[in-house]
Amino acid sequence: MKILLLAHSFNGLTQRLFVDLREAGYQVSVELDIHDEITAEAVTLFQPDLLIAPFLKRRIPETIWRQLPCLILHPGPPGDRGPSALDWALLKQEKLWGVTLLEANATLDGGDIWGFETFPMRNTTKGVLYHQEVTDAASRITLNVVRQFETGSISPHPQNALPDAERWGEQLLMSQQDRKIDWQQDSQESVLRKINSADGSPGLLDSLFGHSLYLYDAQPEKQLSGSPGEIIARSGPALCRATADGKGVWIGHLRDRQSTHPFKLPATQLLADELNKHPSLEEVHYSPAMQSGYREIVYEEENSVGLIHFNFYNGAMSTARCQQLQQTLQQAKQRSTRAILLLGGENYWSNGMCLNQIEAAQSPADASWENINAMDDLALEILQSDHHLIISAVQGNAAAGGLFLARTADLIWARKGVILNPHYKDMGNLYGSEYWSYLLPKHAGIEHAQQISQARLPMGTEEAHRLGLVDQQFDCPHDSFLNTCKSEVDKLIHQPDFDQQLKQKRQQRRTDEQIRPLARYREAELEKMRLNFYGFDPSYHIARYNFVHKVAKSRTPTTIAFHRRPQRTAQS
Repeated sequence: MKILLLAHSFNGLTQRLFVDLREAGYQVSVELDIHDEITAEAVTLFQPDLLIAPFLKRRIPETIWRQLPCLILHPGPPGDRGPSALDWALLKQEKLWGVTLLEANATLDGGDIWGFETFPMRNTTKGVLYHQEVTDAASRITLNVVRQFETGSISPHPQNALPDAERWGEQLLMSQQDRKIDWQQDSQESVLRKINSADGSPGLLDSLFGHSLYLYDAQPEKQLSGSPGEIIARSGPALCRATADGKGVWIGHLRDRQSTHPFKLPATQLLADELNKHPSLEEVHYSPAMQSGYREIVYEEENSVGLIHFNFYNGAMSTARCQQLQQTLQQAKQRSTRAILLLGGENYWSNGMCLNQIEAAQSPADASWENINAMDDLALEILQSDHHLIISAVQGNAAAGGLFLARTADLIWARKGVILNPHYKDMGNLYGSEYWSYLLPKHAGIEHAQQISQARLPMGTEEAHRLGLVDQQFDCPHDSFLNTCKSEVDKLIHQPDFDQQLKQKRQQRRTDEQIRPLARYREAELEKMRLNFYGFDPSYHIARYNFVHKVAKSRTPTTIAFHRRPQRTAQS
């Protein structure tokens, strides 16, 4: 059966369905929603049995939904309609929410329901909910519905036939006024909820130092206090502003549409001149008891295992973040623990270099060179861990240099459902580093290494495990992944031959070094990277600019639009 995914962009949810449906054996192709005529052309070329829209910002043309079944994934329960479903759910503190797969018709989000699932809400950001609960539920619903459609057993229901469907109704696009912060009246909890409801996109519009700014990436301050609205302190990339109840909220990232760089940047970078007079707190915390500050990296120990939590916004690893994480790892390696878990964030383990900060630099080429060398220094620190078992515990998506950074560990454990993009080429044919030319053949074999690096496609944990990119996958809910990893690593370090395993690891590293030193892999990779950054071909710089400035694609890449490839290579 052939399924066409129609999406505004190839976002995380669309990638998850692309991966899961292909893994289930269906022929899947993707068309970006650029123009109605282009969509109609895609339908003619591919002749799909079913069209599924995971992420749209426009209606599907009537000429299309009248000729074949078109299903829309809506991030809300049956009966909820409108473009700001998760925003309203978070702002109104709904206790239960859901995902609905409904048929396209003349009424926006008003068609018959083919499947739905509900889940309990939690106090987090819109981005986390979307990447975790919404994406997991959407995958389960879609696979179930497709199977029923294939066997002819599907039985859609009108929305008004389902319990509680009338409770919701259509909700308008949420405006900035709907979640505007009143720093003289809003408590810490209220401010966090409002920013969280807008996190990712569009951001919450506010005013600071006479600038109109969009706020993102909020965390509660546990100890500091101040007068409502005042700036209390700065920590790492973030500023802390006092709320009406005397508490504080850390704001990690800002966006100024009127700036020379109208994209998300660290708050302390965008407002450097205004914030320099405020005290800076320690950026990295080595004890959970230290509660003050914006916490990107936290180290803790449990049962002879060191746990390094690093939660970088959007998985972006700037030069400074790489250096801070390397310092944390160096200190962790001095401890008398036996294993170290590298734990990224819920949304992303890592996506590699911080393209936004590179784009904002005086010399993006120099900033790129500094960033990739910092990534390599961190990768080398992981590779040269002689007396610890190092495990990358991947609970969020990982891509490009971030994924190969994870592969520098002795083991990669991934939560089933995360999406991996083990390639660099979509960023203007970037060659990549992080010792991937050593790591990929070592763990996946030469043939699989070629397949992984050249395909330029997202990959699920099933395929990654088959190819040797991932060592183990855990099929567990997001909220139990950490405990599962703790339990598994505890078993490993208490095996009778664990010390012998570490000895064999050291011997293997010495053998590999004799065959070809790590420095030579790095030199060869960076020689190609230098051409990407400083050479005559500007492809990387153009691709980075388009990515950072969110320039819409003018066509769907043939890497995912199989229907636009020559017939002999379709689905390859």
